[in-house]
Amino acid sequence: MSTSSSAKTYHVALVAHDACKSALVDWVEAHVDTFRHAAIFSTGTTGSRLSKAMPDLSIVALKSGPLGGDQQIGAMICEEALDALIFFVDPLSPMPHDVDVKALTRLATVYDLPMACSVATANLIADAMRNQRF
Repeated sequence: MSTSSSAKTYHVALVAHDACKSALVDWVEAHVDTFRHAAIFSTGTTGSRLSKAMPDLSIVALKSGPLGGDQQIGAMICEEALDALIFFVDPLSPMPHDVDVKALTRLATVYDLPMACSVATANLIADAMRNQRF
């Protein structure tokens, strides 16, 4: 946590499966005041949707997940360039890139990175960011 009086800029990766992209956009809109003070990194389509819905946020859209975006996020985790990962996963749909999901989950665990895969846990991370608790 920053020792200065200014708010910390959190670096957060936001990722969502196709069936969850709208839910992630809605969730970020509900927490837009928190994310105005964050640097957001997102996989391609998710990042485009977020940018379209909230053009005033700082969003870097990486490659699409299946085209390497998940690996780009994984590299950021390994470089300890992220403060949190929020990955809305649809557990009831088949996951063609299940390996990528497992890799991100493993890396987040290895590097002790706060990670949310549901709205409930994402709310906890947003609350911690808002109150500068990590």
